[in-house]
Amino acid sequence: MKEIELTFDKFEEIVMQSDKPVLVDFWATWCGPCRMLGPVIAQIAEERDDIVVCKVNVDNEPQLAQQFNVMSIPTVIVFKNGMIANKSVGFKPKQQILDLID
Repeated sequence: MKEIELTFDKFEEIVMQSDKPVLVDFWATWCGPCRMLGPVIAQIAEERDDIVVCKVNVDNEPQLAQQFNVMSIPTVIVFKNGMIANKSVGFKPKQQILDLID
């Protein structure tokens, strides 16, 4: 599956109403660590059908970043049943990102 570019308008429908865990990557084009994490997130999206993978560009969607107190990027938040289950700030290797989900 491919990553979903998440917007404020679609957040409720895609994240809060999902019956699967949702991994949300908050990022920006100008952020070096975000660019390093991007391929890792894309790989997870392709390999895992049991989760939904979304990306939020904080420059385009400041409301979402503010709503979840994203102060530094990249920030990865895992939602389960509409609740925050895990959160990670900064670049992390693939296995540490997977550990947030499982």
